[in-house]
Amino acid sequence: MASMIIFSKNQLNKSYMQSIVSSKTLFNDITLIRQTNPIVHNVTNLVVMQTTANVLLALGASPIMAHAANELLEISKLASALVINIGTLDDSWINAITTAQKNSLQKKIPVVFDPVGAGATSYRTDTAKKILNSGVDILRGNASEIMALVDTKIVTKGVDSQHQSETAIGAARALAEKYHCTVVISGATDIVVDPYREIYITHGTPLFTKVTGMGCSATALIGAFAAVNADYFLAATHAMSAFTIAGEIAAKKANGPGSFHIALLDALFLLKEPDFANLNIK
Repeated sequence: MASMIIFSKNQLNKSYMQSIVSSKTLFNDITLIRQTNPIVHNVTNLVVMQTTANVLLALGASPIMAHAANELLEISKLASALVINIGTLDDSWINAITTAQKNSLQKKIPVVFDPVGAGATSYRTDTAKKILNSGVDILRGNASEIMALVDTKIVTKGVDSQHQSETAIGAARALAEKYHCTVVISGATDIVVDPYREIYITHGTPLFTKVTGMGCSATALIGAFAAVNADYFLAATHAMSAFTIAGEIAAKKANGPGSFHIALLDALFLLKEPDFANLNIK
């Protein structure tokens, strides 16, 4: 009679995650991005356009930064993913976001949303909730932004987080359940949550907080990974892992924020599978 091995739920979860998240699966996505150069349509803010475009180019994707109403339908037909960012918000941006989001959902390409500054003003928070209600596949924000989308009492310090990633896990779970999406909490530890899975990524560098647009760049990279991986939980996990490990590589060569920014682009461009040998996730 064959013997039976019984695993606990935690053992099964650990075994399952190790089987699907690895240096190989991560680098497979990077290879696909470099081979296919997916067009990532960004309706993003004026502060970070150049930064996020350069990050996407460095990894191998093709960014389009377009928000003119007259061309959004045509752009949506070209794109493999849509990234929405409400950093510099006004009514014209909201109209562009609404149109681009509708077109992308109809085309069934991934929609990635960055609720920059949610919780800072009711205008931002209300706009973010409307975008969520219209349908998104992946939501990425810092802990304070994620919490503000659930609890109106949470007030953020502009676009900066006042909370650690772990404090937003409950809010992330609630958002993932309500909107049937993957939620990424960025911070010293990056946490990826969907209605069924949860993963912690402990990579990165404090220099990320010294260059504007780094969180927005992470969101844009998630769009590139989602363009080549239909499992959006894995796409988000791979994107955050690649970005933070590239940050670690860049930090070793940098003397400060300026040289770090340049070194980060080089690190993304030069990423190889052995760079992920010590991938630290749980």
